[in-house]
Amino acid sequence: MSKYNTNYIDDEEKEFMESIEQIDINTLPKLTKKEQDEMKDAAKEFIKNEKKMNIRIDPYELKKIKEHAAREGLKYQTFIKSVVHKYITGQLIDKNKIAG
Repeated sequence: MSKYNTNYIDDEEKEFMESIEQIDINTLPKLTKKEQDEMKDAAKEFIKNEKKMNIRIDPYELKKIKEHAAREGLKYQTFIKSVVHKYITGQLIDKNKIAG
């Protein structure tokens, strides 16, 4: 079972995380310097496609966001990004609507 709180991810994501935890990194082939550089370049290119955003937020709400993020083992900015992503992709579930 995963060591992470997986309440906010779907079954496919849970399965992926659990399968990663089973990998013995010592059995993976070593990358050449060229391969390492290619991976770094690809990661840099991916990051360039993201846009920064500033928002104003009530201090109480920020405190609550940070508490939720800590329970999930995430930085609060990552937690917010995850919530926004799940909302716009229809993956965010209101537990009150399900229970009610």
